[in-house]
Amino acid sequence: MNTLETIYHHKIIAIIRGAKKEDLLQIGAALKEGGVRLIEVTLNSPGAIEGIQQLKETFGAEMKVGAGTVLDPESAKAAIDAGADFILSPTVSKETIKITKRYGKVSIPGAFTPTEILTAYETGADLVKVFPASIGAGYIKDIRGPLSHIPLVPTGGVDEKNIGDFQKAGAVAFGIGSSLVNTKEEVNEAYVQKLTEKAQIFVQKVSAE
Repeated sequence: MNTLETIYHHKIIAIIRGAKKEDLLQIGAALKEGGVRLIEVTLNSPGAIEGIQQLKETFGAEMKVGAGTVLDPESAKAAIDAGADFILSPTVSKETIKITKRYGKVSIPGAFTPTEILTAYETGADLVKVFPASIGAGYIKDIRGPLSHIPLVPTGGVDEKNIGDFQKAGAVAFGIGSSLVNTKEEVNEAYVQKLTEKAQIFVQKVSAE
């Protein structure tokens, strides 16, 4: 499957923010074991670009690796050069969307209002990250009323308890941060096992819908 097909099929994008570069492969392996096939490494993490490259070299086609918190086209290009399959942003940067598409990668900018969401999509976004999604699943349902043709990825506030509600509201995928990958904990054998189990729970939740 190409990147966009993988996102539609597997739905869970695990957000790794602030992890140590040396822990990334263990985290990636634990997520893969749990059934997650999409990883986002935020660029405000230490050694993020090198980490993206490591993950791609290790997992190859088995995992799609994206760069998150991409604020400008230069950062997007650096991530793409490192092997990033998709680019996520917390905001609508038209130049970032354009350069992502120029190099054939999947663009997922972050937006919140209907105007921002439409602007992102009309600029070339493949999917639009609704951020923050802590406002609740009802907002996704409301947005999809007039903008049902735009695929939405709620991020920020999605957990194992409400992900089913977001899916019923029409979301096509989900950005899952600390409720899945808590980078403040020490990465050891117990952490890896727990992470795999949490990943399995999220995967089962979206598969059951």
